[in-house]
Amino acid sequence: MALRLYTKLVALSTAVLIFAGGLVTSTGSGLSVPDWPNTYGWNMFLFPLDKMVGGIRYEHSHRLIASTVGFLILVLAVWLWRAETRPWVRRLGYIALAAVITQGVLGGITVLWYLPDPISIAHASLAQIVFCLTIAIALFNSRRWTDSQQPPPGDPLLEKLTVATTAWIYVQILIGATMRHTDAGLAIPDFPLAFGHLIPPAWDAKIAIHFAHRVGALVASGLIMAAAGHVFYHHRPQRELVRPAILLLVLLAAQITLGAFTILTAKHYIINSLHVVTGASVLATSLVLTLRTHRARLTTALRSASPSTAAHPEMAHGGAKAGARA
Repeated sequence: MALRLYTKLVALSTAVLIFAGGLVTSTGSGLSVPDWPNTYGWNMFLFPLDKMVGGIRYEHSHRLIASTVGFLILVLAVWLWRAETRPWVRRLGYIALAAVITQGVLGGITVLWYLPDPISIAHASLAQIVFCLTIAIALFNSRRWTDSQQPPPGDPLLEKLTVATTAWIYVQILIGATMRHTDAGLAIPDFPLAFGHLIPPAWDAKIAIHFAHRVGALVASGLIMAAAGHVFYHHRPQRELVRPAILLLVLLAAQITLGAFTILTAKHYIINSLHVVTGASVLATSLVLTLRTHRARLTTALRSASPSTAAHPEMAHGGAKAGARA
């Protein structure tokens, strides 16, 4: 029980970190603290609160939150190593730890190298992977996953559709990160049209990136609605599929609205940051739907790969119980 709750705390904390990172980018505060890992020569954790003004407040807060999340993931990895009986879940904890360490290093390089676009984009993109890893670990430790004896029947079409949806949402987030870090967020200043037209009448690199993000949003919307519609039509009795499908549609509507207001408010920093973290939530929810859709296939593959687990079925559901004992 304790491990189950802790995995949810880690996932939520990672979402908060993504929002904090969005605030740094949206307020242009990435170089407000020009040194790393210190803050103006101070130890990061001893920097005086009264000096956290202007952009320093956003950048330094981001570093403190990132350090906290890194520590939480370290504790999670150790806890999984000590209490989790499923080797593949333990490996996910190790991967999450390696990813968040890499994320911190990329953040430092971003500052020390004065915000180079490729490193900044990689930093933003890896944050989404860290978030997805924490979501997956929380899902695999959830009561619905560990205690259910019968996985939902396989649906090859839905399996392919959810994979395509999740993959495309991640591509869309990469395009969005590229748009933010190349300062192309207002390259097309009106919405829903582009300079009063369906297709921009003039082009440059920033306009192309911005327009690609809009087209990508249309593709993502189509895939999400197709996946949700398939779930509603073919799997309505299965709450573990219907609930994330409903949430996906709600988050999609919120994300489109936030994207529109990001442009119409000339990238208001709160709205822009909410757009970033809502995009991450869309990705995470799609991942949950994908993993639940593939549960039958995953269960078979993982049991085949773990003879000891196959010989002792009770161990397949031992992770959360071990966590509760811990």
